[in-house]
Amino acid sequence: MAKEAIKTDQAPNPAGAYSQGIVANGFLYTAGFGPADPKTGKLVEGGVAEQTAQVMRNVAAVLAERGLTFADVVKATVHLADLADFADFNRVYESFLEEPYPVRTTVGSQLNNILVEIDVVAALRS
Repeated sequence: MAKEAIKTDQAPNPAGAYSQGIVANGFLYTAGFGPADPKTGKLVEGGVAEQTAQVMRNVAAVLAERGLTFADVVKATVHLADLADFADFNRVYESFLEEPYPVRTTVGSQLNNILVEIDVVAALRS
């Protein structure tokens, strides 16, 4: 199986041994992104709404490297530090998408000083 790494300076650099994205078998898989501003490397200030918006911009930047958008996303996995933040998260998340929405799994997770982390799987265009 051939794999192609995706890298952009428009999303945060990996903090470990992982790629921002990988293309394989007709799909682009992104890493889980938190709310870091790629220009400063600092976490955005604010609550889950502000953090979700930055995470979605980070994911969008990786998708864009292959000419994709959120319309190409088929699956999202969301980690929330507090599931009580779901409504605020979902309002912002939904503003980046169109129907039909991707399938999604949302779980509560222990996150290191962030409120939300998201990764997606997008289908490549023919």
